[in-house]
Amino acid sequence: MTQVFEQSIQINATAAVVERCITDLALMHRWLNPVLRCEPVGEVWSTEIGSQSRFVIQIPLIKPTLNSVVVERQPGLIVWEFQGFFQGRDRWECQPIEKGTRLLNRFEFNVPNPIVSWGFKNFAASWTKEDMQAQLRRLKRVCEEVQINQ
Repeated sequence: MTQVFEQSIQINATAAVVERCITDLALMHRWLNPVLRCEPVGEVWSTEIGSQSRFVIQIPLIKPTLNSVVVERQPGLIVWEFQGFFQGRDRWECQPIEKGTRLLNRFEFNVPNPIVSWGFKNFAASWTKEDMQAQLRRLKRVCEEVQINQ
């Protein structure tokens, strides 16, 4: 069964700055949950269509990993599709507004393993939603700092 977590936030920065904070690996690691690491598959980080990366949860011993590929890319839009313990898409869209940018994040996924699905539903779903909201607040701070320092 597909689940969708969708949220948005208004950021006092241009869409170009917000996009840069989403796609620049060094800036990304400033707002991602500290237990989550993103790394390129291969030597070069890219967010062009077909680029591959992996998101690794830094849990000792097991380190769950989501392999992802960029499947949609336009100015102000990036969609990662992933496979692993989750299968789905993570869509980030920058919408210019009068005083900055409205950022939409849509995390659409299913968990194919019934045991993992049960565990996620009963233990991690509410934490994941809260973490995604906290992540957007951290991203907002990074974007607004970058905007001021340009």
